[in-house]
Amino acid sequence: MATFCWLLLFSSTLIWSGINPKDTFTWSLEVAPAVIALIILALSRRRFPLTPLLYGLILAHSVILMIGGHYTYAEVPAFDWLAEQFDWQRNHYDKLGHFAQGFIPAMLARELLLRHQVINKTSWLSSIIVLICLGISALYELIEWWVAELSGEDAEAFLGTQGYVWDTQSDMAMAMIGAVVALMSLGRLHQRQLKLIHPGDSQPTAT
Repeated sequence: MATFCWLLLFSSTLIWSGINPKDTFTWSLEVAPAVIALIILALSRRRFPLTPLLYGLILAHSVILMIGGHYTYAEVPAFDWLAEQFDWQRNHYDKLGHFAQGFIPAMLARELLLRHQVINKTSWLSSIIVLICLGISALYELIEWWVAELSGEDAEAFLGTQGYVWDTQSDMAMAMIGAVVALMSLGRLHQRQLKLIHPGDSQPTAT
């Protein structure tokens, strides 16, 4: 039942986002990670099932990507309204997206590192996860740059800089904050779920 609801929400949001998007090229770029994630999850579900928490987080991140793809990150209506209410100079939906880019990968990295027993000391775990998320964020910024160079003006909506000179740096800062917040707020819940699905291999040793 949970799987059916997950797929229903994912597919319905994907279909909605693909109906008359603001920019078809931008839509394809933004939703591609969500579709790739779906394929990977489907192929690995029996062999390497994830915790319920992580499946929920991946779905939430996918929805964020699909909404951004439909409107473009600079023109999501709800955040235009927030900009008016709080006198912001720009639409900040892209910052939510980059916060999620740190928040969700942090929990995915935590699960993979613990279950594969890559990290055996608690003191190293959080630092390495945050660095992994920063690496992912940096790679994404490089991809944005490459797309902009290859496609010219068509990539402006994908970049979503809105004229902000420090957009790249602030995007990476939001990803770092997202990773830290995820580890601090969800670490214990994630640990409990790991013990249920994979007892014995989910707890690093203390220093």
